[in-house]
Amino acid sequence: MTEMLTGILLVVGAAFMLIAALGVWRMPDLLTRMHATTKAGVLGAGLMLAGVAIFFAEVNVLVRALAVIIFVMLTAPVAAHVIGRAGYFVGVPLWEHTLKDELKGRYDGKTHTLASPPEAAERPKDEG
Repeated sequence: MTEMLTGILLVVGAAFMLIAALGVWRMPDLLTRMHATTKAGVLGAGLMLAGVAIFFAEVNVLVRALAVIIFVMLTAPVAAHVIGRAGYFVGVPLWEHTLKDELKGRYDGKTHTLASPPEAAERPKDEG
């Protein structure tokens, strides 16, 4: 039973990692590629580590696997955000069918500052 559960977790995790790789290959721009790799990559790595932890069934392997899963879950979205933001500010082009560019006109390339959206200044504080 343990081997079957381990096999299922490893295969499903590998499938999510394959989906992440296909996302890098098929998505049109940096931001959508990073979205695909972050979501599917974290889930795939987590499932594969869970399979490894179940297979070995030792406390030290379980603790290490959980630590790695938590570390990846905490750092992958932050790293994707920072890389995406840097790519935007450097001038990596967005996909031509992008509907909305929230940062357009708010970033000053000379001072490297980002202005607040104009709606935030007009909104009363009790509305959020």
